[in-house]
Amino acid sequence: MHAMGLDPVPSVASLARIFREAGVARLEPRKKPRSAWRRFVYPAPNACWQLDATEYVLTGGRTCVIFQLIDDHSRYALASHVASGETSEAAIAVFDKALAAHGVPQRLLSDNGIALNPSRRGYLGQLVVHVSRLGVEPITGKPYKPTTQGKNERFHQTLFRYLDKQPLADTLAELQIQVDVFDRIYNTQRPHQGLPGRVTPQAAWDATTTADPPRPRLDRPRFEPPVATASRRPRVQQPVDLPEGTTMKRLSTAGTFRLDSVTYLVAGRYGLQHVLVVTDGDALTITDLDGEILAQHTRPAPGVTYVGNGRRPGPRPKTAEVSPKS
Repeated sequence: MHAMGLDPVPSVASLARIFREAGVARLEPRKKPRSAWRRFVYPAPNACWQLDATEYVLTGGRTCVIFQLIDDHSRYALASHVASGETSEAAIAVFDKALAAHGVPQRLLSDNGIALNPSRRGYLGQLVVHVSRLGVEPITGKPYKPTTQGKNERFHQTLFRYLDKQPLADTLAELQIQVDVFDRIYNTQRPHQGLPGRVTPQAAWDATTTADPPRPRLDRPRFEPPVATASRRPRVQQPVDLPEGTTMKRLSTAGTFRLDSVTYLVAGRYGLQHVLVVTDGDALTITDLDGEILAQHTRPAPGVTYVGNGRRPGPRPKTAEVSPKS
């Protein structure tokens, strides 16, 4: 209403009351008021960018992916990119598009997708390597916590409402044109409810000086190789003077070992221990390194690949002995 030149303008509370009396809005007394919300926002533009991808469709039901990159402080739509799939190449393309227009951000927030930031999965992604060379800090939300990227998720909904009113695009290029038009309207014409004063993202971007670009830290590795600690089990060397028919095996975490393509179960409580397997024809005797018998097995018939220990699964019976950990 301010943008249309109306003066004076009713307050939000007055408009809400009018809408309820007209029957186009309902009263929700149990719902928390907006004043009770605690919003987190970075202090300046380019302090943090948020990147996410969402699926959309072309004519004929063909699926595609729309990458959307926004500024956390101003909600400004920095760049969008339409691609055939969610790939690292497409993620780098939309980042570089925003980089050329708005400079280098301090951080890049995304989810844990393989094409975006798979660092929590134990390896680097192409996008992470690309932005790290510029000094940008790639950060992610916790797994299964999409609210961390809530601003971008909400941005997807606004885009869908606009695209659903447009003709369905035949190609990626046509959809890219529609998305670019939406970004211009979103940035310069549409007042944003999440911004103070409900200004446009362009106004919020212009109102604050952008954050300083980071300095590249090329000499600081992101991941260091694991260092051996004293708590790890020492490697046990294979004895060279074992009797004929005797081999040493290390049990798995489940207390099993493999011999001649067959898995034999000893017991779960012996997991990761080294044992001796004594073979006498079809009979197998498993002992610890001190010679105490742990289990005995018979070679199975051809085709059988797993031999249990004959005990029923379930909780172990309690003993009268006091646990050393108690």
